Amino acid sequence: MKKLKLEEEEKEILESFERDEWEPVPDLDKEVKRHQVYARNTLKKDKRINIRISSKDLEELQLFAVEDGIPYQTLISSILHRFLSGRLIEKPRQNRINQSQSQ
Repeated sequence: MKKLKLEEEEKEILESFERDEWEPVPDLDKEVKRHQVYARNTLKKDKRINIRISSKDLEELQLFAVEDGIPYQTLISSILHRFLSGRLIEKPRQNRINQSQSQ
């Protein structure tokens, strides 16, 4: 059987589950419906904007979107939403130019 390679956050979740730290959600159906409403309201896109950004930044965004398998406009919207909700976590990363040269 092939062993999955887990990221650090995934390992922490698995270890927490294995330590039996998880509890069932009371009234699961109600909770699911509540979060569906949150998602519907969050994902509802009812406004359009136009912005000017550098071609280099747009190309970087498009590369990230391809890696995530989503449209780049969806990625931009997601980044803005995470920033505004305080959930945008900045992680250090290598410059893509350096990565492509080292491979």
